[in-house]
Amino acid sequence: MDDINMQKPEVPIIIIERDEQPQSKEIVTKVVAPSKKQKWLKRFLAFAVVGCMIVAAIAGYYLWNYYYNIGISVSVSPEQNIEKLKMPVKKETPEIVMTSDSILGVAMDFYAIHGLKASIEFEEPDTADTSVFLYSRCADHTADGRYLGSLVAEGVEKQSDRSRLGYMAMADGNMVIGISRSEKVKDYVIDRGGSFFRQFILVSNGMIPSRFFLHGKVERRAIGRIDNQLYYIATRHKETLWDFADALREYGFIDAIYITGGADYVFFRDKDGLRHDIGNATDYPHTKWKGMIPWLVFRKHQ
Repeated sequence: MDDINMQKPEVPIIIIERDEQPQSKEIVTKVVAPSKKQKWLKRFLAFAVVGCMIVAAIAGYYLWNYYYNIGISVSVSPEQNIEKLKMPVKKETPEIVMTSDSILGVAMDFYAIHGLKASIEFEEPDTADTSVFLYSRCADHTADGRYLGSLVAEGVEKQSDRSRLGYMAMADGNMVIGISRSEKVKDYVIDRGGSFFRQFILVSNGMIPSRFFLHGKVERRAIGRIDNQLYYIATRHKETLWDFADALREYGFIDAIYITGGADYVFFRDKDGLRHDIGNATDYPHTKWKGMIPWLVFRKHQ
């Protein structure tokens, strides 16, 4: 037989491919719609957060407006006035130098204070007391004896009230006036056994306030500052507080605060110790509110 006929027939090879990887299962995510209760809760929380932010902003603005934005510029800070109180006492001849002038139709007498120390006392000075060179009322009070505005006498705090922004401080033989709601100067005065009172602003940094709380025409008085010189000022006639403050500003006062009792009898002494009446009043001694009136008294240094 031929060789061809001797060959065995070919056996076909069949290859079956298998996928060894398991078939992946389809993952189905079920979306659950929020309930009405959940929707309202989310809305409530969002409104609450926004509301808290608005309340915090309003509260922050109120605190800033109350403590810092007093509506008028300030010439000297509480810290600067404390440094002035700490300075060595200036040696001067004790005296009150009086001058007079009229500006914007307001006639005024000016009493420059030299070589004196100030304090708050509750007994009216005797006219025969030659150590007293000038005295006047300072803080206001109610009929039941409550003082209006912060008041400290010889280191004892009688009242704490920031509603009046002008102040006068006396400690270590020195005296300053300023405009601030801060009580830093008052606290320093308490520590040093000094005196302090608050009154209305008339002039601050050469500007007058946009409004005043006292109206009508009466005799007016003030404590004012030109540079570092303090003056006691009294009008000769009845004036509105606005006209008085405007005249002080025009005259050149940097700061000035109101002094109550414009029609009261008070006096001053010149360098020779001679006593002169201020104003035309004759109501001396003051019997009404005796022992309650806080008197601002300027005396010779001991």
